[in-house]
Amino acid sequence: MMSGELVVFDPQDTGVAAPSPCISVCEMDERSGLCAGCQRNINEIVSWGSAGESARRTIWRAINQRRDALFDG
Repeated sequence: MMSGELVVFDPQDTGVAAPSPCISVCEMDERSGLCAGCQRNINEIVSWGSAGESARRTIWRAINQRRDALFDG
């Protein structure tokens, strides 16, 4: 993956491990509290490294909901 390339993942796809949503565009938006690159909040970013697969999929569901609201809304 190239830096800045949006990572897309379906958390319902149990055939593959949840990839990191980080795209190395790390800038927190003060208004939303989300990273401009991956659309995670600071707690999700900090916990990612130690999160289990289930927790990572939960984070991905939240990311996908945010992206739907941000980019399709």
